[in-house]
Amino acid sequence: MKTGIAALRQAAKTANKSAIWNLGYKVKRFLLGRQGNDGIIFKIVVYGLLISIGFIYLYPIFYMLSQSFKSLDDLLDPTVMWLPRTLHVDNFTRAWAVLDFPKAFGASLTNAILPAVAQTVSCALAGYGFARFKFPGKTLLLVCMLMTFIIPTQVVMIPLFLLFKQYGILGSPLPFIVPAIFAGGIKSALFILIYLQFFRTVPKALEESAQIDGAGPFKTFMRIILPISVPAIVVVFLFSLVWHWNETYMSSLYLGESMRTLPLMLQMFDQAYSQMYSSSSGATEAVSINESIKLAGTVLIILPLLVLYLFAQKWFVEVVDKTGLTGE
Repeated sequence: MKTGIAALRQAAKTANKSAIWNLGYKVKRFLLGRQGNDGIIFKIVVYGLLISIGFIYLYPIFYMLSQSFKSLDDLLDPTVMWLPRTLHVDNFTRAWAVLDFPKAFGASLTNAILPAVAQTVSCALAGYGFARFKFPGKTLLLVCMLMTFIIPTQVVMIPLFLLFKQYGILGSPLPFIVPAIFAGGIKSALFILIYLQFFRTVPKALEESAQIDGAGPFKTFMRIILPISVPAIVVVFLFSLVWHWNETYMSSLYLGESMRTLPLMLQMFDQAYSQMYSSSSGATEAVSINESIKLAGTVLIILPLLVLYLFAQKWFVEVVDKTGLTGE
């Protein structure tokens, strides 16, 4: 009898321990997940970081859009935070006129697209050469290329200015186009590295098959490599376009007064606004410039880049994954 009671007690203890263990296992799997990286705690941390980082990047854009549509009364009213009472489109009308948008937009496109296209093609050739061919001094050339990325632009800016002045190409996009044709220019070393990493992911069997069919290196590059390198091409073109678009210091140095890009016009926005409206509407209206008008001008400048990125984001994400552009 006593033996039976003891056995029942032992069975009850075992059952309680098993239930507690199962409950603990379920709680652990709910909090940490099966592999420790898919539980609720991991998801909360990851989504919290993503929301925080997204907020840091998106807050300036939302703030800029909100402020650009505000009237002067909404700016001065502390109760109007994010949503203006009315959409004050006149801010964009004035910013459009002050920026001389059509002319400045054409200058920005010329000064950005032509060097970007030249850089995309030349850096692709250089990256393919480093990725697939063996030649004497390859390592030394690669080091020299990286040195151009490390050395600050300000160090060589004055010598380049004197060189371009001697050639008589100042006041035109040629100081940006000519270096880009020879895989130089703004951030060219980074673009060559992007191509280099991307071409290393391409199977060599494709090139060997083309060689068996009688294709030479250049034909193989044009017919086989380029068609499957669209993600890298799009990203390099996008980066080059953005950097040339946003460049102000070298643009003001090389272009002078002959070409005024949108970023250059934004630098002198206050002065241009005062000159335009003081001469046309009297001196009292010259002081009516406010933060909303300035931010409206900024929106007009970055809007083409935002639209461009919306169309190119698919290839951008793909090349980041393939080339380890984030530093991985």
